[in-house]
Formats: sequence, structure tokens, C-alpha cells
Amino acid sequence: MSAPASLFTPHRFAVRVYYEDTDFSGFVYHASYLRFLERGRTEFLRELGIGHRVMFEDKGLGGLHFAVRDMVLEFLKPALMDDKLMVETELAAVGGASIAMGQKILRGKDLLLTAKMRIAAVSQGKARRMPAQLLTMLESVRARGVEPSRAPVTQS
Repeated sequence: MSAPASLFTPHRFAVRVYYEDTDFSGFVYHASYLRFLERGRTEFLRELGIGHRVMFEDKGLGGLHFAVRDMVLEFLKPALMDDKLMVETELAAVGGASIAMGQKILRGKDLLLTAKMRIAAVSQGKARRMPAQLLTMLESVRARGVEPSRAPVTQS
């Protein structure tokens, strides 16, 4: 199993493994990888101009929030205390109320973990269609094969 095929140069986010991220053996605890992946997705969205603070303060997205709907992980190799890791995030598909993403965690050239997930757009606990401006922005990034940091960003 692997992450979805790259549709643009992946967004990259560096993470250092700290003692708190490991279990008694010095290997990264499995749940710590979820935090690393979340940080990668958060920074990917931030580069698109979609910051969590804006979302939580209900500025421009009408109370919309993102929630992981499903996720599949494949642990390939362990990360160790003090490792410098790279979290790569790719946008695989955009739907009206969801985003499909693929992520990888690497140590240098070694692939440690692959992840595929579907992120739901929700408001008041229910799935909600994303605003047209957000859909257009995400689809533009996916379709044109550009890095999020090079995508045109407009915010309401």
C-alpha cells in the first residue's frame, strides 16, 4: 500500500523526534505519527491561506472545520529519538464536502510511513459543502500540479 500518486510536488514539513514522541524502546510511539501527519496537513492548508485560527474564529469559512473521516496507515520502518523527519503531503482529490490526501513520512530517503486519508468538511457536526472559493482554490492546486505555496490564494 502506498500514498496516492503525486499530483503536484508535495508540500514538505520537517519534524524532529523528541523523547516525548517515543516509547520505552526509543522508537517513535505509533500515535506520535498521527501528530506528525496532522502538523503536515495543517502547514499544507496554512500555505493555502487556510489557517485554523481563522476557521475557529469563523472568519470567512462560515463555521466550517475539517475532520479526518478515514485514514489508512502503513508503518514500514521505525523512526528513532532525535531523527529528523520529513512529512510530505499531497492533495489527491477534491470533492464538494471532502478532500482526499496522501502523506508520507521519510527519514532522508528512507520511507517510514505512508498514509491515505479523507478529510470531511463539517459544520455543527454535519458534513457541509465547502465554499466555492475554497473548492476552486483546492481544485486549482490539484489540477495544475503546483505547490501550495505557489498557488493563487484569496480569502474572504
